[in-house]
Amino acid sequence: MTDSVSARSRTEIRDLVRAQLEALLAQNNLQGAKALLVPVQPADIADAIEDLPQQQQAIAFRLLSKDEAIEVYEHIDPAVQQSLIDKFKSQEVLEIVDRMSPDDRVRLFDELPAKVVRQLLMEMSPQERDATAMMLGYEPGTAGRIMTPEYIALKETMTVAAALDYIRGLAEVKETVYYLYTIDRARRLRGILSLRDLVVSLPEQIIGDIMTRDVVALQTNTDQEEVARVIQRYDFLAVPIVDREERLVGIVTVDDVIDILEAEATEDIYTQGGVQTGDSDDYFQTNLLTVARRRVLWLMVLLITNTGTSAVISSQQEVLQEVVA
Repeated sequence: MTDSVSARSRTEIRDLVRAQLEALLAQNNLQGAKALLVPVQPADIADAIEDLPQQQQAIAFRLLSKDEAIEVYEHIDPAVQQSLIDKFKSQEVLEIVDRMSPDDRVRLFDELPAKVVRQLLMEMSPQERDATAMMLGYEPGTAGRIMTPEYIALKETMTVAAALDYIRGLAEVKETVYYLYTIDRARRLRGILSLRDLVVSLPEQIIGDIMTRDVVALQTNTDQEEVARVIQRYDFLAVPIVDREERLVGIVTVDDVIDILEAEATEDIYTQGGVQTGDSDDYFQTNLLTVARRRVLWLMVLLITNTGTSAVISSQQEVLQEVVA
């Protein structure tokens, strides 16, 4: 009961923020709109911006600080992301895209025209360009395409104290620090340990002595649905992804899996309704005759079934009346 009330309250808050933000922007009260967004969570700001009229979306987004804008942008629907790109100056776009998480950036690039992607890649920093190009090289719908290279890798010979110092220096730029991975000189995956394992160990202990060597890892060509099933089955926060030589190349985190499950559930609903068009996101833009042709089989099945049901009910009308009486 408490969870449903909490969820309803959050929905009401988002609706209130959106309504107030739209009203302030309509009044050209930019300072008031900026102050309104300060205490709001990035995901809720993204929802509010998505619901605004198109001409107000870019204005609202520009009110955010640079760091907050990057985080909010990652939560925005790809269609709105593309619309914002069209309205920004190239340098503004580049700064946002260059500082996005690699997996979120690849998801955005999948929605953009190839010409725009090539232009953005050319202007990105070499490190981010290489990471993004590597991920774009994998087939869509595979672990390699949805993973992020932002993980923390340790050496077996490190002490706990040295590992903690190393993590402190990287925590701000890595997607997750809850799972830590150990690799050898060839970057082959050797083991895994959690941050909890690390902080409860003695400072002088060696990483190789406290890590788990039995690691559940997946290949870069593993289907994304299988990745989701593995994380769901073992209650992981993340799963490591390795290439053919067993070298660690990235991780898939639980938030990416939620997006996958949501997309697959939507696709299944369209399929069961006989309206699958190859890309469920394009359903509402599909020609009406095309949709009708795809649904006619299902409609005929329903018509025949209902006709049969009606015939059975009619033939047993007297029995039904006696049972009711």
